[in-house]
Amino acid sequence: MSQHIKGVGAAPGLNIGQAIWWRKEKPVVETRSISDTDAEVEKLNQAIEKAREQIQELRSIASQRMSDEEAAVFDAHLAFLDDPGFTGEMKNRIQSKKQNAESICQEVTDEMSQLMASLDDEYMQARADDIRDVGTRLLLILSGKQPFDPSLLKPGHVVIAEELTPSDTAQFPEGISGMVTERGSKTAHAAIMARTLGIPAVLGLGEAIRQIEDGDIIVLDGDQGTIQINPDKETEAAIRQQIKKQNEAREQALKEAKADAYTADGKRIQVFANIGSLNDVDIALKNHAEGVGLFRTEFLYLENDHWPDEEEQYDAYAKVLKAFGDRPVVIRTLDIGGDKDLPYAELPKEENPFLGHRAIRFCLSNPDIFKTQLRALLRASVHGNLWIMFPMIENLAEIRQAKALLDECKNELKNEDISFAENIPVGIMVEIPAAAINADLLAPEVDFMSIGTNDLTQYTLAADRGNEKVAHLYDAAHPAVLRLVKMTCDAAEKAGIVVGMCGELAGDTAMTEALIGLGLHELSMSAGTIPEVKQKVRQTDSEKAKELAAGLLSQKDGDQVRRFIQEQKS
Repeated sequence: MSQHIKGVGAAPGLNIGQAIWWRKEKPVVETRSISDTDAEVEKLNQAIEKAREQIQELRSIASQRMSDEEAAVFDAHLAFLDDPGFTGEMKNRIQSKKQNAESICQEVTDEMSQLMASLDDEYMQARADDIRDVGTRLLLILSGKQPFDPSLLKPGHVVIAEELTPSDTAQFPEGISGMVTERGSKTAHAAIMARTLGIPAVLGLGEAIRQIEDGDIIVLDGDQGTIQINPDKETEAAIRQQIKKQNEAREQALKEAKADAYTADGKRIQVFANIGSLNDVDIALKNHAEGVGLFRTEFLYLENDHWPDEEEQYDAYAKVLKAFGDRPVVIRTLDIGGDKDLPYAELPKEENPFLGHRAIRFCLSNPDIFKTQLRALLRASVHGNLWIMFPMIENLAEIRQAKALLDECKNELKNEDISFAENIPVGIMVEIPAAAINADLLAPEVDFMSIGTNDLTQYTLAADRGNEKVAHLYDAAHPAVLRLVKMTCDAAEKAGIVVGMCGELAGDTAMTEALIGLGLHELSMSAGTIPEVKQKVRQTDSEKAKELAAGLLSQKDGDQVRRFIQEQKS
């Protein structure tokens, strides 16, 4: 008999496949006294090196299939292997407690992950899952146990698990039909990877997941957050036909995406790609991006063991600009801090790094580092259509200071007889509520504004999207967020400048019409969603979209916003 279970839709899409449990063998750890502590520490060192090899291989696999920003989670895993407070503490305890490496590894992993999860600090909370992942890997190596063999996964399988880590998800072969877990949320690293890989995911089913057995036929709807176990033959046939139509529609959308996007009544809407590394350029071009709305430059810093010099940065920026020709490439200046740390930078730990010394604040406090990037950007500008964007802007003074440093760099290059493009557009990310509220004051100072809804939502709703306990409160479609978007768009229109959006909301086709109605000129998103968004733009009448947007602003929460949109369609 068919069964339906409700969970959390974490990665969109409808699919069907055969269930296979991803079972993780948990070593039974016994505490033993040892006499040769040096030998036990050496045993741990060997496990650390083996773990390093495994994680580096996963990093390589992940970087080929997803953006470097998403694959960079494995850089954090590698850093933990050399963390004095993690593996260093294990070595100290082996020596002081004279106990076996397995029990000490388990003890330190449990303590650190529990401590991090309990702290009122978004950065540390986000590291709890990473600590568990790395600690489990070390424990399996020390115990001589084998992890789940990913070669058992075949195209058409729906992966069922208590929980999936980034290490697990990165090993999925192509053709996996979906993933279903007992625990997790749409903000978990594994969920983010699933969205990038185009794998529908339903998470957080709780104990109900125990009803699923290996070999069951699973229908999962990542949009609605539901699964169906062993549907009848008629239902299964109907769903397979629906999936076939969706795939055909996707292929058609990709063909049509070659043309620029205009609404049904002729309004131009630019559809750009977000990229986080050079690896993302090809997929953006294959999906017919009309430009780059957000080029995150952090990969140059995160992948290095030193501050990247001007030449290293110039080479990277020039490659992207050349690839896109005369199409706009919006390059965001360095945004470290918050959830992005640099081991070589020796940045002080902050009680709340998301509200601390990050992004433009860090850059203005470190002008030499900032100017190195600005000089590289200016030099690269001769190779394409460069737009420079400053992140985390909160006030006018920050804009003026950043522009003054940019002018300094221009004067230096002129004196050195080094060419750069004239009249490079300079803009800001609107991701702090204060910037949206004061957008009418900021807009006259810049050439464009881009709304970063990921952070804007987090700050507006005081909900960390990486914290499972409050992730349900994080909703970019919340009317409070949409009102800030509207204020920003109105300010841009008054100032006569371009306004875009580069958060996840920009790639949500259910919201495309509303976003056009709010007044956005440009939408930037993960490359894979570009064809569908372009298709949605062409189906939209901009005047009717304004009416829809006006109605959304009077709704009470994100759920009402979505219901209102659905009602207008029917």
